[in-house]
Amino acid sequence: MINFKITKKKLRRSIPVLRSIFETNNIHSKLEVLNAKMLEANFWQDKENSKKLIKEKKLFEDLLKTYKFTIEKLSDLEDLSELALEEKNETVQKEVLSNIKELRTLVKKNEVKCFLSNEADSLDCYIEIHAGAGGTESQDWAEMLRRMYLKWADQKKFKSNLISEHKGDEAGIKSSTIKIEGDYVFGWLKKESGIHRLVRISPFDSGARRHTSFASIWVYPVVDENINIEIIEKDLRIDTYRSSGAGGQHVNTTDSAVRITHIPSKIVVQCQNERSQHKNKETCMNMLKARLYDYEIKKKEQENQNTENSKSEIGWGHQIRSYVLQPYRLVKDNRTNFESTSPDKVLDGDIDEFLEQSLYQIK
Repeated sequence: MINFKITKKKLRRSIPVLRSIFETNNIHSKLEVLNAKMLEANFWQDKENSKKLIKEKKLFEDLLKTYKFTIEKLSDLEDLSELALEEKNETVQKEVLSNIKELRTLVKKNEVKCFLSNEADSLDCYIEIHAGAGGTESQDWAEMLRRMYLKWADQKKFKSNLISEHKGDEAGIKSSTIKIEGDYVFGWLKKESGIHRLVRISPFDSGARRHTSFASIWVYPVVDENINIEIIEKDLRIDTYRSSGAGGQHVNTTDSAVRITHIPSKIVVQCQNERSQHKNKETCMNMLKARLYDYEIKKKEQENQNTENSKSEIGWGHQIRSYVLQPYRLVKDNRTNFESTSPDKVLDGDIDEFLEQSLYQIK
């Protein structure tokens, strides 16, 4: 006799969780708002905006469709399982067990999609990477993290661009900003902001001693044209400097790189990958709008939840994830306690399970 009650019990626990996620994210009301907007006479005049709203509508409709299917399928499987138990039909029991496992996987995937239904989740994102104290060790670790996110983006067929980079004195990078474009990129990566810790035998230490390195990650959304961010010119300090990265003769011999400081918020953005100062300034302004938008989102979250915003949590000694290569091999997320014993795969961009686990957390 096959015992599949435990699996069915787990699935039953997942259904109320999924229902609570629907209520938390107001999926039904969001869909009603989108349907109302699509009935407006001027809806199709703004093609970019209409395309975005149709994309959101499809996400919400798919969520509801999958949720209703899950409820109905579970009811059917419960009836079938009772009948199979009465008749002691192990073949049908095996089939029911397999279906329950598949249904539970579907519920989990739907849970993740629910957490991609916030206003900014569908946007592209910037990732800022900064090496911590420790010189070459931390700078090399910062470059390893950048490679991890670029590998992840490549696996997802997302587009990535290097916006700015400051190389380390001997190896690695002191800081770097990359832009990743794709479906719901910010939604997937929004919980990656924080301190990432590495423990390994240093390749730069002739004594082969174990070192601990830190690097900070900050993820924020790329603001589209439909989000209005007002920037006052007098609040900005604009500096130009010579690019220090790889590039042609023009890039390295003119003050084409741009750094913009937003004085009230103390936010600093910089770009040096374009050939002209004008284009670098344009990219900087887009990044500044994104940073200010992210700043306002986190301020609103703080007011609604009465908790510290994510930037205040990014401090030394508050690492969100540890990557241990020596004396054992383990990657552990300190917020979810999710672990992987395959750090090489994780550093090669296999981070989906970590991203999903962080999204499962309902604040």
